Amino acid sequence: MAAEWKIPPLIKVYEAIGALGDGRVKLLDATHARVESSAGNKTYDVETSADLREIASNDNASYWQGYLGYPAIAVMIARGLHRPAANVIDALAGIEWKELNRRYRNDYSKTIAEVEKRLAELGHDPDAVRAEAGAILAAIGELKPKRGARRRPPSEPRRSVEK
Repeated sequence: MAAEWKIPPLIKVYEAIGALGDGRVKLLDATHARVESSAGNKTYDVETSADLREIASNDNASYWQGYLGYPAIAVMIARGLHRPAANVIDALAGIEWKELNRRYRNDYSKTIAEVEKRLAELGHDPDAVRAEAGAILAAIGELKPKRGARRRPPSEPRRSVEK
């Protein structure tokens, strides 16, 4: 029997909502989807069962950490797990997650604090965003999805070297 996914950190739900806001989630058919990274340099493949109880994703968190990464969460949301309020989706659009996580060395509490500060400065309600993200985490916890086939993440694109 397949193992259950670990519950992801809250930041991964923020990133997933941001991916939806940016239009980076493409549902290909009833079970397959693709999610483009916030930097635009990678594409992740996500496969779900029709009831979302089995999920496979080739993002780094899903592969290396054993919890659902933002591409899998974004696809689950797009397939109806929980519908965040439109203003929350709009609030998290356009954030460069990779750059922020790198800047804060994957200290997700610092990244969330920075994002919430920016949201407030732009007139969005950070508490509403946190509440929606919490509701999504709760829905994942209730669903208890199982791991699908383990797939290696895409590698970083090679940078050209000038001679």
